[in-house]
Amino acid sequence: MAHISLVLPFALPAPEFAPDLTRALHAPALAALLSRTSNRRYHPLDADARVLPHELWIARALGLARGLVPGVAASAMRGVGLDPEGGMWFVVNPTHIQIARTHLQMGDTRALDLHEPEARALFDSARPCFEDAGYTLAWGTHDTWFMRADDWTELATASPDAAVNMNLTDWMPSGAQARAFRKLQNDVQVTWFTDPANAAREARGQLPINSFWPWGNASVATEHAQQLVAKAAGKTVARPRVAAFEAPGWLAALAERRMDSLAELDTLLGGDGVWLLACGNVAAPGIAADWSGWLHQMQRLEAELFTPLLAALAQGRAKSVRLVLSHRDGLLETTTTPLAQRKFWRRPTLERLL
Repeated sequence: MAHISLVLPFALPAPEFAPDLTRALHAPALAALLSRTSNRRYHPLDADARVLPHELWIARALGLARGLVPGVAASAMRGVGLDPEGGMWFVVNPTHIQIARTHLQMGDTRALDLHEPEARALFDSARPCFEDAGYTLAWGTHDTWFMRADDWTELATASPDAAVNMNLTDWMPSGAQARAFRKLQNDVQVTWFTDPANAAREARGQLPINSFWPWGNASVATEHAQQLVAKAAGKTVARPRVAAFEAPGWLAALAERRMDSLAELDTLLGGDGVWLLACGNVAAPGIAADWSGWLHQMQRLEAELFTPLLAALAQGRAKSVRLVLSHRDGLLETTTTPLAQRKFWRRPTLERLL
């Protein structure tokens, strides 16, 4: 029987809207999974973290976290067929930064609709800027690149999803190497300002790609050091196999199985594996506070994911189902089993989302 950890970014509604949203959401299977549990705990995000709760949870589950830093870059590189060698690598996301009324603000990278041909063109025009500054830029996918910067080991960065729609004064990379980052960022911005790929985007009414965002730094050495720390603390556990559905590039790169449809869940339930399934379809409406879209995506998960998982528990195909539901400030972690689902005296309710 399979063990499933289901990670759902932004599936935990924002507290101020939770009562209304849970009343509007019809999800009896989710209610059963949340209510008849063997374990339940809410984890607030550390105030010093510069990432989202689910990003740190995933990094810790995979043994890639260094304190509050999800050091995913080296593993993500391997996932797209690159060798991280011995250097310090960052995930790099091309993005759009705009001037709001009083501050700089970065939009959701999911909304950029960046396709490979124009991403390749932008990558090729930016690469000389990196090389002239002494850094390496490596292509991963259309929206996920990698940068080697061995002297940026102390640069404190935030994930793009944590910084999106926020005042970037508080979220820009900081530390001793911040000045070097800003200079490189400026050089790339100047290069991209006149790039034909951006001119074509603007002609189509799309936002130009005018900046890049580094984060998730890691190296082979830091990965090894983290494994030694975990072993010394007696915290080594079997690393789950990762599956991803509608997930951002870094997370898809970590996945052994990249799912085109939630119908592929049946394959995960077909063996005795330990799976971490990350579904990112609720993130975009959650980040945008589009609660109508949020309800639509949660109803989709009820039909295509929660109901099949509940059935798998009843049929003995799943030994345990852990739900990891998050918003910006924390995450709710619950675990249910076939035995827990027999607790008929516990009324299924979505009040656990409050």
